[in-house]
Amino acid sequence: MEIITVPVTAFAQNCRVVICKQTRHAAVIDPGGDADKIITELAKHQLSLQCILLTHGHLDHVGAAKVLAEHFSVDIVGPQKDELFWFDALPMQAQMFGFAPIATFHPQHWLSHGDTFTLGQLRFDIRHCPGHTPGHIVFYEATHQLVIVGDVIFKGSVGRTDFPKGDAQQLLDSIKNQILTLPDETRILSGHGPDTKVLTERISNPFISGKFG
Repeated sequence: MEIITVPVTAFAQNCRVVICKQTRHAAVIDPGGDADKIITELAKHQLSLQCILLTHGHLDHVGAAKVLAEHFSVDIVGPQKDELFWFDALPMQAQMFGFAPIATFHPQHWLSHGDTFTLGQLRFDIRHCPGHTPGHIVFYEATHQLVIVGDVIFKGSVGRTDFPKGDAQQLLDSIKNQILTLPDETRILSGHGPDTKVLTERISNPFISGKFG
């Protein structure tokens, strides 16, 4: 597996290009904006884009999804269907966050907890992690011990829960049950900021360390 991180938007959101080295098949996860920048990166590495994957429906994670999907004639996949209201609210989100106007769109395929997604020889397990948003999911690849978590957890922090339908206790439960149960050395690739590891956050994250015994 190879991963290219492309920071996008004024929020410095970590758009991830995930690549199966054997097939050169790629997926773009959470393209929040700057579609031209992402297209250039894919062309530079001569990658075959298979789909767009989304962890949740906040605009800084989905803003370029439709443009990329139409450019490459691929589907938008995920998140979980409880996220529908955020996609319906994309025009409002653009106003709220100061983005350029954007029309509502919907994924072609929703994902559910327990689903798997295959990219070349890579296999991702889907884990539903509500709290930051109700339909938030993460992508866990066991062979390479990494999990792409969107805005569930960050190095030394956790996702915000003050947006509509956010729930702080639900977020902590998601982290406890779906992130901290992964092997200690699992790399956590967050939607903003640096990468970290499960063990590091279990021990030192001030929002969760000591809460779960």
